[in-house]
Amino acid sequence: MDAWRPDPRAPPFVPRRQASLRARGAASLRRPPLLLLPRGRRLARLVQGGLMLVLMVTIAINISFIVDKTRQLRTPSATLGSEGDGGGAGVGRRNNLRLQESPPKTLMVEVLSSQNRVAVTVDGATIVEEGEEGKGRGIHVVVLQQASGAVMAQRVFDTYSPHEDEAMALFLNMVSPGRVLVLAVKDEGTFQMKASGRDALRRLGSVHAHELGWRDMWAMVAAKGGRVYEEQVSRSADFNSWGTPITLKAEVALVPLQESECSWPDTDEHRRRREFCGHIEGYGSVCSCDDPAPLAFTTEPLLNNQVHEVPVAIIASNRPHYLYRCLRSLLAAPGVNPDMITVFIDGYYEEPLAVTKLFGLRGIQHTPLGVKNARIAQHYKASLTATFNIFPAARFAIILEEDLDVSPDFFSYFSQTLTLLEEDPTLYCVSAWNDQGYEHTGSDPALLYRVETMPGLGWLLRRSLYKEELEPRWPTPEKMWDWDMWMRLGEVRRGRECIVPEVSRTYHFGSSGLNMNSFFQDTYFKKHAFNTLTYVELKDLDSLKQGPYEELLAGMFSRATLLDHTTSPCDEDFIPDTRGQTFLLFIHMAHHKDFTTWLQVAKCLRIWDLDGRGYHRGMWRLNIKTNPLLIVGVPFSQYSKYKPASLQPLNLETTSKEKTKASDKTGVRR
Repeated sequence: MDAWRPDPRAPPFVPRRQASLRARGAASLRRPPLLLLPRGRRLARLVQGGLMLVLMVTIAINISFIVDKTRQLRTPSATLGSEGDGGGAGVGRRNNLRLQESPPKTLMVEVLSSQNRVAVTVDGATIVEEGEEGKGRGIHVVVLQQASGAVMAQRVFDTYSPHEDEAMALFLNMVSPGRVLVLAVKDEGTFQMKASGRDALRRLGSVHAHELGWRDMWAMVAAKGGRVYEEQVSRSADFNSWGTPITLKAEVALVPLQESECSWPDTDEHRRRREFCGHIEGYGSVCSCDDPAPLAFTTEPLLNNQVHEVPVAIIASNRPHYLYRCLRSLLAAPGVNPDMITVFIDGYYEEPLAVTKLFGLRGIQHTPLGVKNARIAQHYKASLTATFNIFPAARFAIILEEDLDVSPDFFSYFSQTLTLLEEDPTLYCVSAWNDQGYEHTGSDPALLYRVETMPGLGWLLRRSLYKEELEPRWPTPEKMWDWDMWMRLGEVRRGRECIVPEVSRTYHFGSSGLNMNSFFQDTYFKKHAFNTLTYVELKDLDSLKQGPYEELLAGMFSRATLLDHTTSPCDEDFIPDTRGQTFLLFIHMAHHKDFTTWLQVAKCLRIWDLDGRGYHRGMWRLNIKTNPLLIVGVPFSQYSKYKPASLQPLNLETTSKEKTKASDKTGVRR
């Protein structure tokens, strides 16, 4: 402090904040006029001022818009929303007050129909694009939500093939009123188009449906129950040509969202229904506004239910309508326990999972492995492994496929037969399906057989068999094997047999799939016998064990009547029209793989004739004209001892034409 001396020239002390203000004030006083600034700075100042002006105007417009809309919402229009120009898009849905007077928005739909390509675009977005050769033949159908334009369903119906027109008509009937439908032909769509299919198109408003011909190109956009927005047809000039490509454009008016929804009660069941029906179409009464189909089922209790805690694994892919039908029949069967049902979906497909959740069931998706039959085999393995992991205490599992109906006594059947599988080590499985159980070869639902082949199509599996034998040896993804054919191999089956009913407890309705088409469904599955009784008490269950079963067969052989081996089994009177008799037929069978004569006999009897299955120790057991029929393969079968020494067994050779036909069918498996 002693060294300090005052400095008279020093400026006075000013606090920092005040100094800043004074500096800014002085700077503003010193700021030159705009015209005196350099040209670049003048331009920058003008731009800043313009931006501030635009910002202020924008704020004012927004405030005005908000005030105006608030006033409109608080003062509802006195006019009810109507179908009017919306083409009936609100039919069957809530008809609420319109909250805005501005015209509805529209969709621009463009459709291409041609020999080699079909395409659908909505507002420039491609919805359907199919140009690969050999794929997508027939009529393509797209369903759009009438309020948003969202895609709710997409299907292809190969109406060149049998029954596809019936499937198309059913699907169109199941679509809710008001939905926007887009239809287009690729390649050919009328060869198997019968009156029912054409009538379904006519009900949509088509004026060309009944005159569509061979290789005509055709496209249409319409609202179901409402107007046709656009329809075009292009005729083929002759049998060897196609109609010229069609490019159809249609402007579709959207309706308010409220007009496309149903006013269901706010319950758990209806919340699931609302979620499903809001974005998926084609399920008929389940989405009905007025009378929706129930999603919960009240069934009669099953007394002494031995399978109440047995898990049910449903093997599914991307066939959601099949899965929907399967689940409805399963959940309606007495004895069902929904908590034990799991749907396994091979791939991350939205619609099958949505169908599963619609019924409140557990659904599991997984990444596919392999291709074609190998992929199916890996799907089965993953599903079976997951089933026993989810239910670690389960000693059995029921395996079902998505294209099967189940009988009313499905769970009763397995409840009564579970003890057999538990107690008899010579049994491989219990199946609900009889490969040879057709309407004319099976009539007694209480009767059971033992067979060496594994039928599948609804079957009961032991946990120990799967975990100890099947799972470790299951075919790997690179092996193109059918899982069921692998399970029938002698080294896998190891002499064990399956129990099957004379009348099946499942019905195979699927006509599309990797190894299935409508021809094979009609030929080999459509006329299978199917039990429709709610409860059937099964006969003589103890006689199905290995020892007693042989005693039962011995009694049948002792009282059997020989058929005339000099006549053809194709003759209508080959099996006499009598009752109360057991008939016996001996055929040539040199070894365990010699099915030459059997396949000819099976063809005559109009049963499964693609390979040998459904036999027990070289003997087939059928029921024709209400009479038991035993067919024994000689000399292979141990039952050859019942053949009279002088009798020549029936020996039928396969013609070269039939061999070719049989080889063509070998690709069809289940």
